[in-house]
Amino acid sequence: MDKRHILMLLAVIIISVAPLIIYSGHGEDDGYFGGADDSAGDAITETGYKPWFQPLWEPPSGEIESLLFALQAAIGALIIGYVFGYYRGRGESSE
Repeated sequence: MDKRHILMLLAVIIISVAPLIIYSGHGEDDGYFGGADDSAGDAITETGYKPWFQPLWEPPSGEIESLLFALQAAIGALIIGYVFGYYRGRGESSE
């Protein structure tokens, strides 16, 4: 292996392991890995905001919600991939 490859591999290992060492033993209960959505939701509810309406349907569990989000992302990726492929094929066929 080239020296540059070894250095890049070491950098990847260090970047991957450093958060595990820094945050070992800490979890979501300590405030780590909470995410911006939780912070924003808490900040909004502290102002006394009342929602204008309720959702028409809520997924029965977090797993279903994650599944629907992943499905939406996959459909979007398929559409974008199709459009890129279409225009690339169209450009190659005109030559």
